[in-house]
Amino acid sequence: MPAGWMPVRKPARTRPDKPCPICGKPAAEDSRPFCSERCRDVDLNRWLSGSYAIPASRADDDDAE
Repeated sequence: MPAGWMPVRKPARTRPDKPCPICGKPAAEDSRPFCSERCRDVDLNRWLSGSYAIPASRADDDDAE
């Protein structure tokens, strides 16, 4: 390496401060995007219980023909 040479560092990416999707409080760094482990667990429970399911209707067999 040449004398006085310094490696170039990329600037750290900053995330916009978004509120917790469960309660609206500011997100905590250790449990991002949630504010706490409690809100993280509430979200997991909603996924596992099917609360976040997308409603859909089944197509009739007559329409497919």
